[in-house]
Amino acid sequence: MLFGFWYPALEARDLRAGEMRAVTLLETPLVFGRDASGRVFALADRCPHRAMPLSFGRIADSTVECCYHGWTFDAQSGQCRSIPSLVEGANVKVDRIFAKSYRCAERDGAAWVYLPDEQAQSEEPPPPELPVFSERYQTMHHAVEFASDVDQGILGLLDPAHGPYVHQSWYWRSAHKLRNKEKTFEPIPNGFRMVPHAPSANSAAYKLLGVYGQPVSTTIEFVLPNQRTETIRCGKWWFTNRTTVTPIRRDLCRLDFWAAWNLFRWVPLVKPIFRSFARRFIAQDQSNAERQAVGLRRDGPRGTPMILVGDADRQARWYFELKEEWARSRRTGEPMTHPLQGQVTLRWRT
Repeated sequence: MLFGFWYPALEARDLRAGEMRAVTLLETPLVFGRDASGRVFALADRCPHRAMPLSFGRIADSTVECCYHGWTFDAQSGQCRSIPSLVEGANVKVDRIFAKSYRCAERDGAAWVYLPDEQAQSEEPPPPELPVFSERYQTMHHAVEFASDVDQGILGLLDPAHGPYVHQSWYWRSAHKLRNKEKTFEPIPNGFRMVPHAPSANSAAYKLLGVYGQPVSTTIEFVLPNQRTETIRCGKWWFTNRTTVTPIRRDLCRLDFWAAWNLFRWVPLVKPIFRSFARRFIAQDQSNAERQAVGLRRDGPRGTPMILVGDADRQARWYFELKEEWARSRRTGEPMTHPLQGQVTLRWRT
């Protein structure tokens, strides 16, 4: 699990005024809420006094009050504001006591939190934001949990060959219509990009864009720690989506899917129709991960090594190499060596 990155925590609309939500990410217990000004905050879900989870307490103006002894902490900084049990003149420097706080931001309808790498001093990047290309567009967000370690979850994002077998639908290519694919990739900071290309001709979902009579191009990017972003352009029309896989525990992950688009605005109920398709598509990946988890549990922590084969699994190799380089760079302070030194063309059947 990689620290030093922004992660999506929960939907912003789930943070109602005056309420707090306990969330675990990367095995780190957190509490989220909104202060009196409506700003989202994130603190460690632990009072520094007696380890009571702060999520059992309450929000009082711009502070969080512990339910055990009434200690209050600034919601944004975590600095202790009051200890009710202290008598006047007590020799306790209250302002030197802190509940650990985390940077938090709202993007694309979600609350994001920055989980720092305590072993490395590095500049904090801005929170991710889904790219959009016009003023008017529609959006959706859907999240599911599934039993998996984070690596296997992300390998599912990068795997181009499972589609015909896992996503068996009329709008997706079937195992009876496999075609040779050739895609070119290039390095980007902390990741890699499939350069703009014409989408798969054997996918009905992409064929629908033919109604616009414009050339269609697709660009797909992956960046550490967990983000796959796809951008489809068709003249002035566009569709973008981002999928992340975030570890909750070592054996449990959450997949978040965001989409934004200005396509098919003339189609009645286009948003609920697309939401239905997206949920079905994601449910197929969720079911597949749950099935794979059975085999992973049987193997145990020292199970048989898994095999990565050919160009279809090359992105998986790049992912592991990027993780290794990230860890080495944080450990040594030296720059990362990217596994791609230039453009690379991969070939597979799907």
